[in-house]
Amino acid sequence: MGGDGAIEGGVRRRGCTFRRNDFFPEESFKSWGNYARAVMETPSRLKDRVLARSEDHAEVVEMKARSSHEMKKTLNWWDLMWFGIGAVIGSGIFVLTGLEAKTEAGPAVVLSYVVSGVSALFSVFCYTEFAVEIPVAGGSFAYLRVELGDFVAFIAAGNILLEYVIGGAAVARSWTSYFATLCGKHPDDFRIIVHNMNPDYGHLDPISIAVLIAITTLAVYSTKGSSIFNFIATIIHLLIIAFIIIAGLTKANPANYTDFDPFGVRGIFKASAVLFFAYVGFDAVATMAEETKNPAKDIPIGLVGSMVITTLAYCLLAVTLCLMQNYIDIDKDAPYSVAFSAVGMDWAKYIVAFGALKGMTTVLLVSAVGQARYLTHIARTHMMPPWFAHVDERTGTPMNATISMLAATAVISFFTDLQILSSLLSISTLFIFMLVALALLVRRYYSSGVTTKKNQVRLILCLVLIVGSSCGISGYWASSDGYVGYAICVPLWILGTGGIWFWVPQAKKPKLWGVPLVPWLPSLSIAINIFLLGSIDRDSFIRFGVWTGLLLVYYVLLGLHASYDTAKGFESQKSSVQVEKEWNQVEEGAKGEVSLATVSND
Repeated sequence: MGGDGAIEGGVRRRGCTFRRNDFFPEESFKSWGNYARAVMETPSRLKDRVLARSEDHAEVVEMKARSSHEMKKTLNWWDLMWFGIGAVIGSGIFVLTGLEAKTEAGPAVVLSYVVSGVSALFSVFCYTEFAVEIPVAGGSFAYLRVELGDFVAFIAAGNILLEYVIGGAAVARSWTSYFATLCGKHPDDFRIIVHNMNPDYGHLDPISIAVLIAITTLAVYSTKGSSIFNFIATIIHLLIIAFIIIAGLTKANPANYTDFDPFGVRGIFKASAVLFFAYVGFDAVATMAEETKNPAKDIPIGLVGSMVITTLAYCLLAVTLCLMQNYIDIDKDAPYSVAFSAVGMDWAKYIVAFGALKGMTTVLLVSAVGQARYLTHIARTHMMPPWFAHVDERTGTPMNATISMLAATAVISFFTDLQILSSLLSISTLFIFMLVALALLVRRYYSSGVTTKKNQVRLILCLVLIVGSSCGISGYWASSDGYVGYAICVPLWILGTGGIWFWVPQAKKPKLWGVPLVPWLPSLSIAINIFLLGSIDRDSFIRFGVWTGLLLVYYVLLGLHASYDTAKGFESQKSSVQVEKEWNQVEEGAKGEVSLATVSND
C-alpha cells in the first residue's frame, strides 16, 4: 500500500530525518504530474472524503499501528486527576481573573467562573464517554472523525492545534510576568520593546522561549516522569492557593462587594466567554487515554474529579481577590501580587508569584503532552504529514510532534500580547466543545445500518433546531436587550431536544460509561457554548475566520489528497487481507473434503 509503505519506509524507520517521503509519501505527491492529476480530481475526492466516517476499531487499533511503536500504558485515575488540575489552574486564574474583573464583570466575576465551569463540566461529560469508548491519543479529533466525518474533524483539528499553540503562548507570557514580580521588577523589564511595532506585537519575550524549551525536554523524555513532576508541582501549587484564600480573606473588606455587578449581566457573560480560557486543558487529559491502564474507570474519575476541584478553587480565588481590593484598583498583569501589596502584605506577593509560576509550569507541561498527542493522531490519518506520527521507541513519546508544536508556541509567545491570545483561544475552545457535544448526539442516535431513514430525517431536523435556536439566542443576546428573540428561540431549542428524546430511538448505547440525561445534557452544552461565542469581540472572530480559511486552503491543496490516498490504500489492503482469509478458508475446506473422502474410501 502506498501510504502504509511510506510509513514503513518513512516514519517507522526514519522518524528524525527530513526527507520528502517522511512528509508526503503518498502517491499524489510522487511527481508534479501526479499532483496535477490529484488537483483535477479535487471535486470527486471531496465528495468521497467530506462525509467519510471512521470506525471505533479503526481509530483504536489500525491508526495506532501507524506510529510504529505504542505509547506506554503508565497512567491511572490519580495521574489523570492531577494532570487535569495541573492543566487547568494556571494563567487563567492568576491573570485573566484580574483583567476581566477590572474591565468586564467587577466582583461578579465569580459568577462568570460559575457559568464557564458549568459549561466546561457538561463538555467534560461528553469528552469522557468518547474517551472511554475510543481510548486513543487523538482526543476530539478522533471522536469527530468517527461521528461527523473527515472534513469536520480536520477543521476542528486545525482549531485544536491553534488552541494549544495560543494557550501555551499565553501561559508562557504570563510566566514572564510573574517571574518579573518574583524578582521585584516590571514584566516589561524582561521584555525587548520594539517601539516602531504595534504594541500588541512589539513586546518581545525571550524568557517565554527558554521556559518552553525546558518543558519540551521533560515532555519528550517521559510521560510518567511528566506525571510525577506535575503531581509534586501541583501539590505545592494547591498549598499556595490555600494560602492565598486564607491570608487574603483575613484582609477582606465587604465594602469592595457593594457594587457587585457594575457592568450588569451582559458583562458577566462577556467575561465568562473569555474566562473559558481558564478551563482549557482538561481536553488534554482525554488525549492520554491511549496511555491509561483502565480507561473505563480512570478517565471518568480523573476528568470529572479534576474539573470539580478546579471550579471550586477558581470561585474561591475570585471572591478573595475582589474582597481584598476594589475591582477598579485591580492590577491587570499580576492581580494577586499587587492586591497583597495594597493590603499591607507586601511579602506575600512573592509567595503568590512563586505559586503562579508553579501553576503555569504544570499547565505548559500538560499542554505540551496533550498537543503532541493530538498532532500524532491527526498525522496517522495523513491529514498532516506522517512524520509527526512517529513515536520514539526508547521514550515511548511522540518526539517529533512535541518539539514541532512547542517550537510554534515559542514563536507566538515571543511576539503576541496575552489579551489578544485569550480571546482568540476561547473561540476555538467553545467551537470544538460544541462540536463534541453534537457528535455525542449523533453517536447515540445514528448508526449506519441500524437507524431507519425516517429516524435519520427526524434526527437531522432536531439537530438543526437545536443548533439554529442556539445561534438565534446567541445572536439576539449580542445585538438586543429585549426578550422577543428568547421567547421564540428557547421553545425551539426545547422542541428540538424534546423531539430527539420522544421521536428518535437510541441507536447505540455506551458499553462502559455514558453521559447522563441524554439528549438534554449534550444539547444544553451545545446551547451554552454557542451562547458564549456570541459574547466574544468581532476582531477575534475575524482572526478565527482567517485561520479557518487557511485551514481550508491547506486541506484542499494537501490534506485532502494525502488522506484520500492513504484511505484508498488502506481499503485496498483490507480487501486483500479479506480475500486471502476467504481463500485460506476455501483451501482448508477443500483439504477437509479430501481428508473426508480419503477416510470414506478407507
